[in-house]
Formats: sequence, structure tokens, C-alpha cells
Amino acid sequence: MALSLILAFLLSVLANWMMVRGRAWLPQDKPNTRSLHVHAVPRSGGVGIVLGVGVACLILPTWRLQIMLGLAVSIAVLSLLDDARGLPVWLRLGSHLAVALAFLWFYVPAEWGAMAWLLALLAMVWMTNLYNFMDGSDGLAGGMALFGFGALGTAAWLAGDIVMAQLGLSVAAAAAGFLLFNFYPAKIFMGDVGSIPLGFMAAAIGLLGYWRELWPWMFPVLVFSPFIVDASVTLLRRLLRGERVWQAHREHYYQRLIRSGVSHRATAIGAYGLMSGCATVAFYSLRRPESALPAVLLLGVLYLALMIWLDRRWSLHEA
Repeated sequence: MALSLILAFLLSVLANWMMVRGRAWLPQDKPNTRSLHVHAVPRSGGVGIVLGVGVACLILPTWRLQIMLGLAVSIAVLSLLDDARGLPVWLRLGSHLAVALAFLWFYVPAEWGAMAWLLALLAMVWMTNLYNFMDGSDGLAGGMALFGFGALGTAAWLAGDIVMAQLGLSVAAAAAGFLLFNFYPAKIFMGDVGSIPLGFMAAAIGLLGYWRELWPWMFPVLVFSPFIVDASVTLLRRLLRGERVWQAHREHYYQRLIRSGVSHRATAIGAYGLMSGCATVAFYSLRRPESALPAVLLLGVLYLALMIWLDRRWSLHEA
């Protein structure tokens, strides 16, 4: 397994180093009214993550997991086209729905009913998209991949599933290689080619671990809750205001934090603290299942307090 992690990290570093050097040939993320940056930055750094994970996991001893990786790569290729040329919303969402359906067709337990199928499908499509929504600040999405998939891989290893551990930790290692170039000041952005397959794999690995009885369904939700809460609350608020939720915007909590004067670096470091805290709570609840509900309530109070503070800070900034 160590060889896979080293390979994932080094391939990600090499690919991103080459892309940064050849940045003029890459799709550029140019500043606009919805951006948090002021200079054009090349995107598609997620190619390095996908390449690192794909090659490192070619030696996985089960074709069933390789099917999942194949689905992730297929959606990454389409997302790369979206980064380069832009694709219509219906095609992007249609592809997300297609890979989620394909994954569930291959992996869903036979005893699952229609309602469980529907909930899993919605969760996968939402996770795929929310990861993309949260890819807007230096080091943020890459850090969530490092902490989130690192936690999933570690939990699988503790449960004795070395194959799942290799998969999760390989994603974390590739994300670490990308972060060397994406942490403030970012030399390259992840792009849809990275964020979309990462969101898909977060949902897919979370479900696979649940079906393999490596963790309860709440574990991956707690681990990725910094992204889940911000994206879900922001979407709900925009829906209630009757806004077009499919359009890009700058209303996520992390975006408003930066727009109110907090630096990208400080935002990323604060987010890393929150991510590590959520992972710690998730592992504690894994060891002591009776603490799962109190853990969820504790994080709920923490998120509520953070949102109230950020809303108040934003109101003062706007005044």
C-alpha cells in the first residue's frame, strides 16, 4: 500500500508541476464578478489528482473497485471538456446522474428498496455537485480531499479492509501533491476535472464502506460535513429567495468570509482546523457508537454558531 501512496503523490506533483510550467496552454480561470481572485489562474490541476489516483490504484485486486475508478475517470474526462470549452447544464447534470446510476447498478445491495435507491442517488448527485460548489478558494477543496479521504482510508485500515484503505489514502496522497501548488497563493486551480470526480468518489467510497460494514452511514457525513453544511445551507437559502441555484455565485460562507476581509490563507487554515475536528469527532463516534447522536448535536451547535457569527460579520461588512 505504501507504494501506491507514494506513486499517487509523486504523479500528482509531477503532473501539476508540468501544468504550471505550461500554464499558457491550459484553460484559464479569469476573474469575474463571481470570483475571489484578481488574476487569471490556470485550472485543470485536478488532472494530476485523477492521474495519481488512477495509476496508483490500477493494482487494486478487485475489478469491482476498478469499475468505480473507471466511472470517476469518465466523469473527469467530460469535466475536463467543461473546463476547456464549457458544456450546457443539462449535459453536466445528465452525466452526474448517469455515473451515479451506473455505480448503484453495480454496487447497491440486492435487498435495497426503491426509496433507498432514490436517497442514495440523490446523495451521490448532490455530493458530486457540492464539491464543485466549494472549489473556490486557495487550498480549500484540496484540503477537504486530504482530510476527508484520509479519514475514510484510515477508518478502512482500522477495520482491516486494506483495499479500501489503499483507495481512500491514495486520493488523500494525490490531493496532498496538488496542494503544494494550490495553497495560497495558488499557482493552479483544481477545476471541474478534479472537483467533480472527487465529489463522486466521496459519495461512492462512503456508500461502499457502509455496505461493507466498515462504518455507519453517519461517519462519512461527519467527515465531509464542512462542505455538506456550507453548500446545503447556501442552496436552501437561495431556493427560498427564488434565485437560480444553478448559476455561479459568491454567497457560500467561505466566500463571504474572504470577501469580508479574511485572507485565503487564514480561511484555508481555519477550514483545516474544522475539517480535522470533524474527523476527530467522527472517529470518536466510530469507536463509541452510543456517542454518535451527541456528536451530531455537538457539531450542529458548532455550525449554527459559526453561521450566526459569519452572517453577523457579513452584515457589518455590507453596512
